[in-house]
Amino acid sequence: MRAITLIWATVLVAVLTAGCSGERIVNTDEPRPAPPVGTSTAPPPPPPSNAHLANAFDYVGYPPGGTGYFFTWPAAMGITGEPDSVPDAAGEDTTPNALVVERDADARFVALEQPEFTLDSDSATTLPFNRILAAAGFRCNVQEESGVSCLSERSGKGFTFSPDGFVPQYTDVPADAR
Repeated sequence: MRAITLIWATVLVAVLTAGCSGERIVNTDEPRPAPPVGTSTAPPPPPPSNAHLANAFDYVGYPPGGTGYFFTWPAAMGITGEPDSVPDAAGEDTTPNALVVERDADARFVALEQPEFTLDSDSATTLPFNRILAAAGFRCNVQEESGVSCLSERSGKGFTFSPDGFVPQYTDVPADAR
């Protein structure tokens, strides 16, 4: 299985913000904007759960030029479903090495030319099963059955990357999870 770096877009936003302005990222906990009113009678999905929040302070890192949130998941979990190739910056097909979710865009696999979002010490903390890391408008969790899932709280877009494959949808931790 190829190694895929999971890039939480908070890192991207944090690095760009911290590198350009020197300001801290502040999560105001403002609610997501309401989606446009449509003709669908299906109720909107419930807001993500906060029942199992991890302390974001335990996952903050300071790579060169910025601040970001980094985590790994338990080693026993295998995840699959990445595409064989994606276009690189020049438009050529290449092997993906990262999975990105941004504030307003769909989650996608990408090929980064250099590791933009790594810690010098390579000491990211493991996010335990059924714990939610929420910071700077993003959230991620790791579940034994459904895999790694991340979400932009602003857009509601996210992904789940599991042993069964990739799905462009966030999977929340059940409220009764242990």
